Amino acid sequence: MNGKVKLWLPSAALLCAGLWGPVAAQTFPARPIMLVVPFPPGGVTDPVARFVGQKVSESAGQQVVVENKPGAGGLIGAEAVKRAPADGYTLFMGHTGTHAVNPSLYSKLPYDPVNDFVPITLMISTSHILVVPAASPATSVSELVAMAKSGPNGLVYASQSVGAGGHLLGEMLKARTGANLHHVPYKGSAPAIQDILAGRVDLFFDTPITSGPHVREGKLKILAAASPRRLRWFPDTPTMAEAGYPGIELDFWFGLFAPAGTPQAALRTLHEEFVKALKNPELVKRFTDQGLDVVTNTPEEFAALIAADRSRLGKVVRDSGARAD
Repeated sequence: MNGKVKLWLPSAALLCAGLWGPVAAQTFPARPIMLVVPFPPGGVTDPVARFVGQKVSESAGQQVVVENKPGAGGLIGAEAVKRAPADGYTLFMGHTGTHAVNPSLYSKLPYDPVNDFVPITLMISTSHILVVPAASPATSVSELVAMAKSGPNGLVYASQSVGAGGHLLGEMLKARTGANLHHVPYKGSAPAIQDILAGRVDLFFDTPITSGPHVREGKLKILAAASPRRLRWFPDTPTMAEAGYPGIELDFWFGLFAPAGTPQAALRTLHEEFVKALKNPELVKRFTDQGLDVVTNTPEEFAALIAADRSRLGKVVRDSGARAD
């Protein structure tokens, strides 16, 4: 009996080590995940992170904790994640600004968008619409351009901030047409909308989320969609290309990143869990009702998109001479 026990116990120990050791080492996630959002609570992207994080928590069995680190065009949040351990437990909700625009907008960044991060998947994107005050005589983009060229002082266009979508699209229109356009940056869409509603600025490239309700109420007039396709919310509105100005388009995206060096096994799990959450019908409806498009892709596709936007939008920034330092 004792001889059998002596033979059996080592075999069992070896079996356990062989079967359970690698499994335990590969288990991910084994503790809560922090998702850093570079915007304050209550905006458009913060609820997206929280709703998606909740679905991932339910599926993965570990809580996704959203931490807001706003400020400096995303620099504060990006730098914090860059310095975090590359173990898959600290993630970043980056966007067009942090990874495609900022390298040309700032003379020195505290992070390298390419070498300090690993793209995991796109999450959402939003298009832009060109709006003017309801009382504006312009009924088309061509008429608006003619007004900017003919008036002695040109026209004033608003943006959400230096380097934001509204700014870059305004610079694209200015460069393409030679129109006399003057940029006034604001701290977000809300104050810019207030001034265009009051007629203090002449045009604004904004998202359907924030300007769309004012269009539907007749308080603003929409001239075009700065998107490669017509928008489901305004199907009768032409794109900028259809209006005669191809290439003046910008979809502002938000996506998931991890610090460079994060293990491939963790990245695969994160991609699977977040893509599954983003495809949840309840969330898709919630986001599309708000004017957002849910978009997922592979890490390779995401990296290619970032590179293309960095080249195209970086040129717009450099040509405009805009700086945010």
